[in-house]
Amino acid sequence: MSSCPPAASFFGFIGAASALVFSNLGAAYGTAKSGVGVASMGVMRPELVMRSIIPVVMAGVLGIYGLIVAVILVGQISETNYPYFLGFAHLASGLANGLSGLAAGICIGIVGDAGVRATAQQPKLFVGMILILIFAEALALYGLIVALILSGKTSSAGC
Repeated sequence: MSSCPPAASFFGFIGAASALVFSNLGAAYGTAKSGVGVASMGVMRPELVMRSIIPVVMAGVLGIYGLIVAVILVGQISETNYPYFLGFAHLASGLANGLSGLAAGICIGIVGDAGVRATAQQPKLFVGMILILIFAEALALYGLIVALILSGKTSSAGC
């Protein structure tokens, strides 16, 4: 059996697509959910809208993480000399990044929505909200770090 079947690149491409799609799902949910909170809060305290847009920006960064990993993975996939080992490593890389971005986006959306509404009523909650958002963003950073490590894997088996 050949160590470099044509199906191996399929797993690499699925990894690249997973990184982008799941990260963008997280970014979209986080943006939409926290954006609803910003709009609702803006009715009560319009002077705080620009300050409350931080969760929307943080959610948007998640999509950038997915784009970075997808571009790196696609650049490493080749039609020849691409064993299953690399295909599986790239699939794991994309899933680690994408699903971490999705989880972070859900967290940012929920915290952003509730946080900006609460901050409109009690401004002292702003720092606490930002800290929670930072820890949520860290979830995506963990996925990005693992994805970059996995994307750097090499195979010693030749094809």
